[in-house]
Amino acid sequence: MASLDRGRRLLKYFLNAIMESPVLIDAHTHAQFPEFDADRDAVMARAREAGVGMINAGADVASSQKAVEVAHRHEGWAWAAVGIHPTELKDVSVFPTIASLADDVAVVGIGECGLDYFHQNDADVRSAQKELFLSHLALSHAIKKPLVIHCRQAFPDVLDLLRAHRNELLPHPGVLHFFTGTIDDARALLDLNFSFTFGGLVTFNRSFDDILKFIPRDHLLVETDAPFVAPVPYRGKRNEPAYVVETVRALAEVLGIDCAELTQIIFETTSRVFKLSI
Repeated sequence: MASLDRGRRLLKYFLNAIMESPVLIDAHTHAQFPEFDADRDAVMARAREAGVGMINAGADVASSQKAVEVAHRHEGWAWAAVGIHPTELKDVSVFPTIASLADDVAVVGIGECGLDYFHQNDADVRSAQKELFLSHLALSHAIKKPLVIHCRQAFPDVLDLLRAHRNELLPHPGVLHFFTGTIDDARALLDLNFSFTFGGLVTFNRSFDDILKFIPRDHLLVETDAPFVAPVPYRGKRNEPAYVVETVRALAEVLGIDCAELTQIIFETTSRVFKLSI
């Protein structure tokens, strides 16, 4: 019976690919970045051939606008998240542009936004990052689109802000992208019903195994964060959305689960969190 069920899942997987709809979503990537200007169409075609859709996340106003453009050009395979990365404080004054973009039908998330304290000890800068993050949180609440959170060496403050504003969070409030926190951090975020994206790092760094096993499978998503952090066997090369399948393979090995089954779970989770209609 198990063999028959697995066969049915695989058949569904390949039928979906033939029907020209994604079977997996790269939940956080940047195919709109300049690194892809020379061959973006080919990159998008390779993702489509692999059955991979994508959410392109903005890091500032310009890349957010570009993410929306790419999403419209590749409707049904690409979506956008719009926001200002915490290290891009130069764009704070034009945050209303992000709010305007967020209403676009192709936009499914707010971010990437959050806090980044890596090599950043200036109290004024940290305070400005917090204010910017809260602007994104308020926007998420207002238009009912989930947060895409960047957190680097700042989990205590991110958690404090989210807890203080938990009444403004959505039922599925969003994701911690490229999650590198502890099990305690994950537990606290799960209490708020956040989900977590993991990328190419898990294909060559086994220090995440315990966290991956701790997080419920229906709160796991995958990402490439392309063009950065390519997975094995592409390390040292430019990353791209099609490579997200390698992360799924690595996750399936760690979790001891059939790859096709995990692909389906991740697809359903991503669709639920970002309210994708596929």
